[in-house]
Amino acid sequence: MTGGSAGNARLTGRTAAVLLVLLALEGATILSIRALLLPHVFLGFLLVPPVLLKLGSVGWRMAAYYRSREEYVRLGPPHPLLRAIVAPVLAASTVTLFASGIAVVATRRAGLLLALHKASFVVWFGAMSVHVLWHARSLPRLVADRLPGRRLRLGVLAAALALGLVLALTTIPLADRWQDGATAAIGLDAR
Repeated sequence: MTGGSAGNARLTGRTAAVLLVLLALEGATILSIRALLLPHVFLGFLLVPPVLLKLGSVGWRMAAYYRSREEYVRLGPPHPLLRAIVAPVLAASTVTLFASGIAVVATRRAGLLLALHKASFVVWFGAMSVHVLWHARSLPRLVADRLPGRRLRLGVLAAALALGLVLALTTIPLADRWQDGATAAIGLDAR
């Protein structure tokens, strides 16, 4: 009904494709972060549910494999480099990157939290680049979903995006206050 392990791979792939677009937009805001802080924060909050969906679908595959579910065992484990180094670093840096970003906006404190956000971005970007390059060849096949449960998978992804949009919209006042504080600190915004 839901496509089993192949369906999970399709959900992971489609979510990855959406994340690539959103992360590219988020990355573009870094080029002029002071001027684009509001869109940076907006996109960051928009990304939270799709990122959690991707972590969840990958975590599901990992758990199914280690619980010896037959169809996942037949797929085999990821390459040892990905499984032992890239995946743990990517997962940890993703959580750190988003948690520190949310904390910076929520507390309006730069200092150590912002330093952690920047450092985790550097680690995340390296691990994410290896991950994306490793899986790039299979992405077109995974996005072309013709398996049972396709509508459910599309619905789950759409729900994650909708939830992200609601989260991003509701946090605009926080982001705006952070933007005002950041520009006032360098003399661009009168308080």
